[in-house]
Amino acid sequence: MSVLLSVLVGVLAAYILIYYSLFKGARFKSNVTLKGKTAIVTGSNTGIGKTTALDLAKRGARVILACRNKQKAEAAVYDIRKESGNPEVLYMHLDLASFKSVRDFAVTFLKSEPRLDLLINNAGLIASGRTEDGFGMAFGINHLGHYLLTLLLLDRLKQAEHSRVVNVSALLHRLGSVDFNLLNTQKDLVTGQSKLCNVLFTRELANRLEGTSVTCYCLHPGVIATEIGRNMGVLQKLLFLPMSKLFFLDPEGGAQTTLYCALQEGLEPLSGRYFSSCALQNVSAHGRDDALAKKLWEVSERLCGLSYA
Repeated sequence: MSVLLSVLVGVLAAYILIYYSLFKGARFKSNVTLKGKTAIVTGSNTGIGKTTALDLAKRGARVILACRNKQKAEAAVYDIRKESGNPEVLYMHLDLASFKSVRDFAVTFLKSEPRLDLLINNAGLIASGRTEDGFGMAFGINHLGHYLLTLLLLDRLKQAEHSRVVNVSALLHRLGSVDFNLLNTQKDLVTGQSKLCNVLFTRELANRLEGTSVTCYCLHPGVIATEIGRNMGVLQKLLFLPMSKLFFLDPEGGAQTTLYCALQEGLEPLSGRYFSSCALQNVSAHGRDDALAKKLWEVSERLCGLSYA
């Protein structure tokens, strides 16, 4: 019995050590206030998006929850207002799987909100199926929807004295490559490539914004126990959920690098770079390819029906 107890204690100690050294992640600490500033957080009715929105609201920002599910978003608005004591938390409908919805959101926002200081492109999912416009769901939402949203709001961001775009990517980008032939024939990319697209988009956006008041950053939030796998099949969930509860970060831990990229002072010279655990990190070779980033921008521009100079 004593041997078994010793083994169990050893396993528990090993788990705690691994969790806190590899999975717990860094914490962002700052007293910066955001009174008078406006932030948009996509996918903010749950998970790290909701936690991010709550932190910004506690700092005094006017926070727009840009979400698809009205019922969940309104519940999140209520929760955040109550916990933060900040009444300036609002819901605006946004379905990133629909170019029309993205354009409608931009029109509504630009008509009703005079400023934009932070755009946090947080929403993301792992799912099969197609968007309203016929693209693979992950590619359409994780990349194209956010690409279009960002460009439609760019002029408003430029009007702020200092503004930032934060794109939530993932370590998974290291497994990605962009097959433009596949994109042209099937309007899709395989798993991992949409996250590489986030990295490449951030890189090219930074190049195009050089000399303006807007900077941009992308990040790996850590391995998070959130609802990102809500559209997984039953077998995938059976494999994914137990591991997520044991080892993955909670939403608060997962939001820390997003907050770091949004609020850390002095990051401007690092515009276009990639962060994890509240620190600068290297990206894959594909993620550093300026020619690839430029081509992805041009292809995305065409797919979204945009003309941008």
